[in-house]
Amino acid sequence: KMAAAVEEEVVEAEQAAATCQALSRHINCLSNESKSSRRRALECIRAGTVEQKQLSSGVQQRLLTSLLRPLLRSLSDPAERCRELAALTLADFIRAVPRPHEALPQLIPVVVQRLGQQEITEPAEELRLTLLQLLVLTVEVCGRQLASYLEDMVRILQRTIVDPFPEVKKKSCECAAKYAKCTPETFHMQSESLIKPLMQTISHQHSKVRVAVIQATGTVIQHGNGKSVDDVLSHLAQRLFDDAPLVRQAVTEVVGRWLLELRDRYSYFYKLIPLLLSSCSDEIPHIRELASDCWRKVGLQWQKENEDDLKDKLDWSAQLSVRYPAGVERPCLGCRELVFRNLSKILPAVSRDMTDWVPATRVKASQLLTVLLLHAEDHITQHMELLLSTMYRSCSDEETLVVQNSVKAAELIGSFVDPEVFLKLILTTLEKSACTAHLMVLSAVIRGSSKQVLHPHLLRIGATLALPDTCQVSQKVEYLEQLLLCVQILITVCGKQCSEINLHLLKVLVTITSLTSDQELENKVEKTLASLAAAQNFIDSLHLYRQHMSQLIGWVADTQHQWTSYSVQHLQFETIITQSG
Repeated sequence: KMAAAVEEEVVEAEQAAATCQALSRHINCLSNESKSSRRRALECIRAGTVEQKQLSSGVQQRLLTSLLRPLLRSLSDPAERCRELAALTLADFIRAVPRPHEALPQLIPVVVQRLGQQEITEPAEELRLTLLQLLVLTVEVCGRQLASYLEDMVRILQRTIVDPFPEVKKKSCECAAKYAKCTPETFHMQSESLIKPLMQTISHQHSKVRVAVIQATGTVIQHGNGKSVDDVLSHLAQRLFDDAPLVRQAVTEVVGRWLLELRDRYSYFYKLIPLLLSSCSDEIPHIRELASDCWRKVGLQWQKENEDDLKDKLDWSAQLSVRYPAGVERPCLGCRELVFRNLSKILPAVSRDMTDWVPATRVKASQLLTVLLLHAEDHITQHMELLLSTMYRSCSDEETLVVQNSVKAAELIGSFVDPEVFLKLILTTLEKSACTAHLMVLSAVIRGSSKQVLHPHLLRIGATLALPDTCQVSQKVEYLEQLLLCVQILITVCGKQCSEINLHLLKVLVTITSLTSDQELENKVEKTLASLAAAQNFIDSLHLYRQHMSQLIGWVADTQHQWTSYSVQHLQFETIITQSG
C-alpha cells in the first residue's frame, strides 16, 4: 500500500509539473501590459486546470500551490474581467482540492486587502460579491481551520455588511453566520464587533436584506457573546412592526431559538418572552402558529429543566383551580410559570407601551397584555392597581383595536381574580370620578366573572351604579351606553340573582332614559327593562315598576322643592310616570 501511495504521488507530481510547464507562457503573460493578453492567459490557465475534470484532486492541490501567488496577484488586476476570472478560478480550486486550508496564509490577507479596507478597494460590486462567495466557500470547506484568522474575518465582515450593494450585504450575513457556527471556541472574543454593522443594516429598504441581517444576528449572538442581546433587542422589537411578513417571521425564529438554546437564556427571559408572545398575535396565521409552537417548546423545555421545583404544581396541574375562558387552550405549566415569574419585570414596560404616541405600538402592547394575563391567571392579583390604571387609559384610546384588546384583558381579570379584589378597586374609582373608561372596565370584568363569585357583591355593584355621582354624571351617549352595558351584563351573568338589586338597576335605567334624547339608546333601555323583568319571571316591565313604585317615587320626591324644569329628578319623575303605565 505504501509503495502504491508513493507511486501515486510521483505520478501526481509529474502530471502537475507537466501542466505547469504547459501553462508557463500563460503564467508569464499575467504581467503583460495588454489587458486582452492577461485575460486570455487567465482563460487558458482556467481551461488547463480546474476545467480539466480528468485531473485528480491531488494534482489540483499541487497546481494550486504553484498558481496561488499569480492568481492572487490577478485579484488586483486593473481589468475587471481579469479579476473576475482569477476569483472564479480560485473558487474552483478551493472546491476541488483535498487540503484547501493550505492556501489560507496567502488567500486571507489578499481578501482583507480587497474587501476589508476603510475605503472600498474593489470598485466593482459584482466582483465584491464574487469575492464574498469565495470567502463563504472557504469557510464551508476549511471550517475550524479559519479560527486563527478571526481578526481578519471580522475586519472583512465589518466592512462588507455595510457595503452599498444589497447582494453583498446578504452574502456577508451568510458568511458571518457560517463562520460563527464553525469557530465557536474563538468567535465569541470578537463577535461584538459585528453587532454595530448588523444593526446599521437591519432597517435596510430591501426586506431580504433585513431578513438576512436578523438571521445572522441570531447566529452571531448564539455562537458568540450572549451579552450582545441587550444591544439588539430594541432593533428586533422594531422589526416586529415590519410590513414584510418574512421579516417578522425571522425575528420570531431567532427569538424562539435564543429562548431554547442561548447559553445565558435564563438571564434574558424577561426581555425575550414579550417578543415571542407578541408574534402569537401576528396578523399572518403561519407566524402565529410558528410563535405558538416555539413558545410551547420553550415552556416544556423549561418545565423539564426545573422538574424538581415544579413537582407539587405538576401533580396538581390537571386540576384547574381557576375559571378558564371558553374556547381557549390552556398553556402548559412551564409557559405559565415563565410568564408568572417574569411578570413584574414585563408589565411596567407593556403599560408604558400602551400609552405610546405610535398607534401600532399601543395595538401591539394591548395584544401582548391579553396573552400575558391568559398565562399569569390568578397571579395577576398582585398587579391589579397597575393593570387597572393602564386599562382606564387604554379604554379611552382612539384606536378601536386597543380598546377591544383592553376589554378582553379586563374580562380575563374577571375570570382569574377574586371579585373582592377587583370590585373594591374599580367601584372606589367609580365613586370618586366616574368616566366612560371606568364603566367599560367594570362591564368587562363582570362579563368575565361568574354569578357564583359575583353574588356576594351584587348589592355593592348595584348601589354604586345607582349613585347620582355615577349614573347622573354625564349626558353623553357613549357614557350612558357604557352605563347601560353594565346593567345588561349584570342581567346576562347573574340572571335571577338580580332580583336583589332590581330597584338599583331600575333607577339606573330610569336615569338613562331621562338624560338621553337618543332614540336608539332609549330602545336599548326598553329591551334591557324587558330582560330584567324576564329574569324575574315577570310578564313585562310594568310589573317591575309596580313592585318598586313607592320606592321610586320616594327616591325622586325627596328633592321636589328644589326642582326646576331641567332638574334630573324632575326628568326622572316624568320618566317613571310615562313608563310605568
